[in-house]
Amino acid sequence: MGEKPLNWKVPAVREASRNGDYGRVIELARKHVRMSQRQLGEACGLSQSAVSRLEKKGPGSYGTEVLSAVAAHLAIPPHMVGLAGRQHVFRDGHGQVERRGFLGGVAAAAAAPFLGALPDPGSAGGQAAALRLTTSTFRRLDSSTPSRDLNESVQTHIRLVQTVSRDAGSGEARSRLASIGSEAASLAGWLAWDMGDHGSARSWYGSAIRAARSAGDPLLTAYQAGSLAQFEAHAGNGAQALNLAQNARRCLGHDRPVVADAWLSSVEALAHAAEGDRRGADRALIRSRAMAEKLSPSDSPPWPWVFPFDSAKVAAARVTCGARLGLADWVLADDTQALGTGSAKQRALVVLDVAAGHLAGGRVEAAFALASRAVDTGLQYRSGRIIERARRVRRSLSLTSPPKVVRDFDERLHDVYL
Repeated sequence: MGEKPLNWKVPAVREASRNGDYGRVIELARKHVRMSQRQLGEACGLSQSAVSRLEKKGPGSYGTEVLSAVAAHLAIPPHMVGLAGRQHVFRDGHGQVERRGFLGGVAAAAAAPFLGALPDPGSAGGQAAALRLTTSTFRRLDSSTPSRDLNESVQTHIRLVQTVSRDAGSGEARSRLASIGSEAASLAGWLAWDMGDHGSARSWYGSAIRAARSAGDPLLTAYQAGSLAQFEAHAGNGAQALNLAQNARRCLGHDRPVVADAWLSSVEALAHAAEGDRRGADRALIRSRAMAEKLSPSDSPPWPWVFPFDSAKVAAARVTCGARLGLADWVLADDTQALGTGSAKQRALVVLDVAAGHLAGGRVEAAFALASRAVDTGLQYRSGRIIERARRVRRSLSLTSPPKVVRDFDERLHDVYL
């Protein structure tokens, strides 16, 4: 689930920043990602009322520690809230060790000032909030950083969560840390998936589900089961994906949030498509869209560590289902809306689904022109998932004498090893 970043040149944002009304900048950024004051407070160790006071403070003097923590969580450029930004330059020849060290430092820099904002930085609550903020920072870095560069730092972060959990005393503290461990394990699963390491992805998603159960959090358990279902659907294991999605629904019960229903329905559509069941996929997509249309822009997602689900996500799911089922009309009817969602890596995957739709419609040159664009992104981010999806598109075409655009595509992929 992705969200376009807030345009920091919007007049309301620029004026608030220029006037020193940093609370208003924070409010606009928070509402853009559809996060409630309570959710932002929980992520940053503040009460809902403290966040409210921060947003209504107006022009004046702000505590840099709180600004740093909130800005890091909402991905607000530091200069927009009066903080000095830092530039980090990678020169040619620097190895992955230096890059990974820098990425770990980014997360630490985000958490360190936040710790200073806590009433008791040494408390279990302060530790938990700092660890959750670090996970959130890594999630945001994923949209612009190769997963292979993030992976080692995330593994180190997970080991730290495990160490702190072992030393936690009370049952409440252990439950809180278990939920944070679940979120971090799910991120590790996502990174492994992007790297094309399906075995590790399954293992991490399984760990995320177990940790969520240990935390006694049905909502988190449902989200992690749904995430594994989504992975299995994309991997072609439709029956397993459907079972996992049903498990997620059972965790949530009958009073599940509308957004959860909408998202799980889209996952079920992908699972039906993996099984070759057009009618089942169509029914699930219709339900998903109906649920998404009930959502108000002001509705907060039930999971504060992920982005909202909306009709554009349904369009992306329909494009993917159409690509899997070979239905060009499904793909090309929703391609424009679907291509406006997610990060660069997620958009590249949608582009490959659109390319598959063009192939299904017999438009070979258009298909491989699009697929070549997606491969550019896959190489830029060293994404095994994108490259493997590109190879799947290529395997779907069987021609004795392929046109030049296909031969060029083959040549590009021939020596790619990620």
